[in-house]
Amino acid sequence: MSCAAAVIFAAWGASVAVSVPQGEPTPRPITTTDPAVAERLRRFREESTQDGPARTPPPPSIRPAHLYNDATGPVEVLIRGGDGDGALTLLLLDASGEVLAVAHEVSGRVDLRSVLPPVKDLQKAAWLQLTRNDAPMGSPIVVQPMREPPPVRTMRDLRPGTTTEYTRVIGWGNEALDAGDAKVKDEQAKWIAGDPPILSGYKVYAEMDAVIRTDHGEIRIAFAPDEAPATAWNFRTLARDGFYDDGGFHRVVPVDRQGRPFVIQGGDPTQTGNGGPGYALALEPSTLAHDYGVISMARADDPHSAGSQFFLALGREGCARLDGQYCAFGYAVAGNRTIDSIAATPIADVSEGRPATIPKILTVRLVDAPARMPGIDRRSDRVTATAPAGETSPGAR
Repeated sequence: MSCAAAVIFAAWGASVAVSVPQGEPTPRPITTTDPAVAERLRRFREESTQDGPARTPPPPSIRPAHLYNDATGPVEVLIRGGDGDGALTLLLLDASGEVLAVAHEVSGRVDLRSVLPPVKDLQKAAWLQLTRNDAPMGSPIVVQPMREPPPVRTMRDLRPGTTTEYTRVIGWGNEALDAGDAKVKDEQAKWIAGDPPILSGYKVYAEMDAVIRTDHGEIRIAFAPDEAPATAWNFRTLARDGFYDDGGFHRVVPVDRQGRPFVIQGGDPTQTGNGGPGYALALEPSTLAHDYGVISMARADDPHSAGSQFFLALGREGCARLDGQYCAFGYAVAGNRTIDSIAATPIADVSEGRPATIPKILTVRLVDAPARMPGIDRRSDRVTATAPAGETSPGAR
């Protein structure tokens, strides 16, 4: 055929027609009345040829092949090596930074069960960190074994120092939280053993932090999927989908009745204390202690009634009693001045912890987490208070 094929390039809002006669190896020169468009297209063509300027090779990276993986099949990640010097190494780390396994000279599609055998026996989430010449390459990947938590054990009890009844969590599976408590021992004798948890598969995903941007500043949250995988994932999902945007901290209790540092609470779309995402979240047996900056799920009396509302602990003194009763799933690694500033908000109703002006949550965004390295426990990055509970630190809003 002798007719020419017409190729239309659309670039930066402008259309440029280029005739490409059949049999010719390169298109004719670009014709356009816009010099800026012509220059951009010329650069694009140059960079697309072998003789053009050298491109910077992409850095090494790792990503999951699948979010959900079968319990017995391959658990794969995709590793891109770049063109740097030195082979890539893959580390499997626990939360404390202990090295569980090492795979050397990894690239392409890698089955974790083959190159890192301890993956098969993981009881809780661990982290994959790609390295080259002992230097970390990018953010970690979380490998989470999917296991149902053991059944929660509860009893009716009185809140300490009151005549108010509540549902007290006293154990998980066959293990009591306070085996020395006589009332707990009596209840434990009545327990019927539950089925042992089974491995349903593996969840593999990039580790992310959450940045809570407020009108008092920002708070950066690191998650603890090793302690509460479903709860951490729930918060991530709500944050990703914009659920928390334009919300607020509707409850601010800088100190409890004994004057001990307590909590700031948010995540209710109605800002009344009664709202949520429209579903309930099962309580998980987190052992992460409620200390300053730790984030945990608020709930009603039913242990399985959490949804979207969360709180940040303001100190160990007032929050130690929450351990085992509420599910802690992460901790603040930046933003202590913001936390203290919110805690110092004037209160309109002390009995309800209702602020005179609700501190605003502008957005909650997910960002790449920093690299993890052997021997380093990221929980050591948890923030500490800058001022006594309810007082604004110097320099804070």
